[in-house]
Amino acid sequence: MKKKAKKHKKRRIKISFFVIILINYTASDIISITSLIMIDLKDEGIILESTNLPFEKKGVLNPAVIEKDDVTHMFYRAVSDQDISSIGCCQLKDNQVINRLDHPVIFPEFDYEKMGTEDPRITLLDGTYYLFYTAYDGKNALIAYATSPDLVNFTKQGLISPNLSYDLAEDIFRNTKVGGKYTMFEIYFREMAGQDVLLWEKDASLFPKKINGKYALIHRILPGIQIIYFDDFSQLHELSYWEEYLSQLDYNIILDPKYQFENRNVGGGCPPIETPEGWLIIYHAIQDTAAVEGKIYRAGAALLDLNDPTKVIGRLKEPLFGPKEEWEKKGVIHNVVFPTGAIINNNKLTIYYGAADTLIASKSLVLSELLDELKVNDI
Repeated sequence: MKKKAKKHKKRRIKISFFVIILINYTASDIISITSLIMIDLKDEGIILESTNLPFEKKGVLNPAVIEKDDVTHMFYRAVSDQDISSIGCCQLKDNQVINRLDHPVIFPEFDYEKMGTEDPRITLLDGTYYLFYTAYDGKNALIAYATSPDLVNFTKQGLISPNLSYDLAEDIFRNTKVGGKYTMFEIYFREMAGQDVLLWEKDASLFPKKINGKYALIHRILPGIQIIYFDDFSQLHELSYWEEYLSQLDYNIILDPKYQFENRNVGGGCPPIETPEGWLIIYHAIQDTAAVEGKIYRAGAALLDLNDPTKVIGRLKEPLFGPKEEWEKKGVIHNVVFPTGAIINNNKLTIYYGAADTLIASKSLVLSELLDELKVNDI
């Protein structure tokens, strides 16, 4: 393990981290985009904006959505002027807000989430709604979840991320085949948050059915998207279970950065969608650019095998969509589209996303067109 650099070299180390990214991604890892996808994408416009309510005055973003009784229930990240995130709730009909609560349904209550409950995703499985979110304490970002029988009353179930330092996790990674592109992020987080920072885990969502009799959870350890299987949620509270899993992380990777538009990292987006062709995932991808824009967040898409989601059937070689409107390019964080929820009605797929960490918008497309395009773009 490298010793922590002296304070006066801090800026130099941050620059060198991004150089490390370029070194560790080989030419076969990052592929330039030369083709165009043939999908008719419709802009549905802005769905939700912030209000003067204190809990959501700075912005609303990154919503979880689920349909019940022909109504779309939206659970969104709300940010206060103090940069504390909570989770608000509203209902939509034909993409129009018909009801909106004036208070959050999930908010910081414990030390591990004292700076925010962020970026929810929601799944219905066996009659229970599972709402996953990122718990942030100002230093560590970890996965937590809550359950509900009715989308009204939620019970927090606590953290499921391992209580494992990034330092120790990186030691485990060194004995796998994940390579330098995983271990290098430990350098970044130690420099950003300190030697004792925990393994950052975000972007979790549950598959809406068990796979081979087990729960299946998508999560993100930078720079990729992984899957973990378990028989019972109690297993995720056992450090030994995670240590065994991390020692075989290379066998549980769904996607790693592959194309130019995702040269920094990829991460989970909307919860997996079951189709006859496979599991459809709409994910987010981040490109580091040398231009003034810096990081650019876009939406990607991939199709996974129904019985083994680590087998990728097809993957778009360029973004499904990216920032183009002024309100996607300019905001709290510039150049961001961040998909986190989707609804299917007949053959129409509507994707909901956070724009520039400021507001919520949506886009729609013909599902069969996207699936056809993914099958053409086989791996």
